[in-house]
Amino acid sequence: MSTGKVHSIQSLGTLDGPGVRFAVFLQGCNLRCSCCHNPDTWEQDGGTEYSAEEIVKKAVRFKEYFGKDGGLTFSGGEPLLQAEFVKEVFELCHKEGINTCLDTSGCILNEKIKSMLEHTDRVLLDIKYTDESLYIEHVGCEMQKPLDFLDYLNEKKIPTTIRHVVIPTVNDNEESILRLRNIAKEHKCIDKIELLPFKKMCSIKYEKLGLPFPFADRPEPSKEIISKFEDLIYGFNA
Repeated sequence: MSTGKVHSIQSLGTLDGPGVRFAVFLQGCNLRCSCCHNPDTWEQDGGTEYSAEEIVKKAVRFKEYFGKDGGLTFSGGEPLLQAEFVKEVFELCHKEGINTCLDTSGCILNEKIKSMLEHTDRVLLDIKYTDESLYIEHVGCEMQKPLDFLDYLNEKKIPTTIRHVVIPTVNDNEESILRLRNIAKEHKCIDKIELLPFKKMCSIKYEKLGLPFPFADRPEPSKEIISKFEDLIYGFNA
């Protein structure tokens, strides 16, 4: 049985997929997103080592709180970097009747990841921008990579939630939101779009790590602008 490097665990999360979730944040990320809230998860050398069995034993203790929609979510960091470990946990979760969810950037797709996705009930996929140049500048990979990942999810009919952080002066315009909506309309696996307001609470983490926060000078979006953009995708989510 393989082991994985875990940054932190949230026993009863409500922001990491449907229902109440046992959320496991893995250590290590290959991207450097300008709006990243968890720079402390970047380095792959850190974290605490767990076996798949240890993770599932912890999750089972909270199973009664999950209800019909909840379960276990892997987030990060980037869970795709530890696909074999995630697969083992998800297999054990299904034996315990626990729903599985993957929160990912979708920046990698290989045979190990495809095998892991066979045991994934839902994917929360970050579509960070709808513009190639912004992906290159503020993520560090080509936009086509998450789109290829999304195409595969669509092929396998894996229920997918798209997550998109709205960042003033970067992607807070109707054209960007409408392009996102069009991407969703082209993929039947997507049943929800979540627009998340950019926040700067993470600034203190960057300070502690001695790192500059690339978007420190960007304002946070108003509730009104988020509501306006949600109206643009309302017909899709409805």
